[in-house]
Amino acid sequence: MMIPLYTPDLLLLPASGALAGAAADYYARNRTFLQPFDPAHAPSFYTAEGQRPLLEADAEAARLDRGYRFLILRQEAPEQVIGTIALSGVVRGAFHSAFVGYKLDAAWQGRGYMTQALLAVTGFAFGALNLHRLEVNVMPRNPASQRVAEKAGFVREGLSPQYLYIGGVWEDHLHFVRLNPDWRP
Repeated sequence: MMIPLYTPDLLLLPASGALAGAAADYYARNRTFLQPFDPAHAPSFYTAEGQRPLLEADAEAARLDRGYRFLILRQEAPEQVIGTIALSGVVRGAFHSAFVGYKLDAAWQGRGYMTQALLAVTGFAFGALNLHRLEVNVMPRNPASQRVAEKAGFVREGLSPQYLYIGGVWEDHLHFVRLNPDWRP
């Protein structure tokens, strides 16, 4: 069972259909801001009705140990979602790895919030989940996201050409990795 994560300023709530309205509000407020970095979305994505099944699928993925998504809220204003962060593509066996993706509200950039969230999720992944490797992939034209990864201890491994299809174009991504020095078999 997933529990909320806390940082000095933030509350990270596990994905749940009950958060559909707040998630829809976040995406609607940030539609233009996120557009250069996100795949295209149907209009329903920006509604509570469109978010509910996505959040419920995320909650099911967590129950199955396939992925873990959190909605980010400020502790002083826990009614408003200001971002998301997720572990996706969890692989066990000989790999014990996952991808990390994150995005933050345009109004809350530059305050260290995403670094706090990434450190909290990394701690969760390396502690409770006992993952060995986390990977973050960032577009070269997104220096703010690169700084977040670096401040959270991720090391750049290289460039992945034409990695994700964003906005009708195959975008290159810089590949960052952090290993768990305390991983246990």
